[in-house]
Amino acid sequence: MKILALETSAKAVSAAVTEEGRVLAAGFQDTGLTHSRTLMPIVEHILKNADLTMADMDAVAVAVGPGSFTGIRIGVSAAKGLAFAADKPAVGVSTLAAMARNAAFVDGLVVCAMDARRNQIYNALFAARDGRLTRLTPDRAIGLEDLAEELRQDSRPKIIVGDGGKLCADALAAAGIACRLAPPHLVMQSAVTVALEAEEAAGHGGLVSAQELLPVYLRPPQAERLRRERESGGKSAP
Repeated sequence: MKILALETSAKAVSAAVTEEGRVLAAGFQDTGLTHSRTLMPIVEHILKNADLTMADMDAVAVAVGPGSFTGIRIGVSAAKGLAFAADKPAVGVSTLAAMARNAAFVDGLVVCAMDARRNQIYNALFAARDGRLTRLTPDRAIGLEDLAEELRQDSRPKIIVGDGGKLCADALAAAGIACRLAPPHLVMQSAVTVALEAEEAAGHGGLVSAQELLPVYLRPPQAERLRRERESGGKSAP
């Protein structure tokens, strides 16, 4: 099964094509340019260089969240457009579940972390053993202090992945909790692991139509939160 995967959940952007767990082509960019400018040229480049077309794909996958509201919206919209135009099914996967695969080879606790601002992260915890992951929590927004308290009694080795990894690692270290950040080439979100997560999801009935593909936001967009705060007299909305 050939899958074209997109990852636009944070500052970096990437695209990849995999087939049965093998990476056929991949492109990654973290230069601060907008995803609306960079995503499709990366897709076009990797397909052209691999001598592939959308007709060769069996599905289009994308990280549907959590993550940047704008980034997720761009990625999901692009995936929907590509899948619809090529008459291919789509697969939406959790950003956090995909990034956990970066550290699946390290036995212990994989702590996924994306900066959610306000001293919170988007987070999920996974147990890694013999290259396999077991989800321990749902995707969630959690305060760094609350996460530290939750992990305080867990003696497993802890490895942190995600664009909020350094923020999380610093907070856990300050709380006296031993942990380590994944190496630089594995810490960030990647379309490769989105594709691998999508392959597994597709094998368990995770294929949907382009129309059914939807983003997943754990919190409302900032503009909506600000509107709620104004309407509530300046008090922070949940």
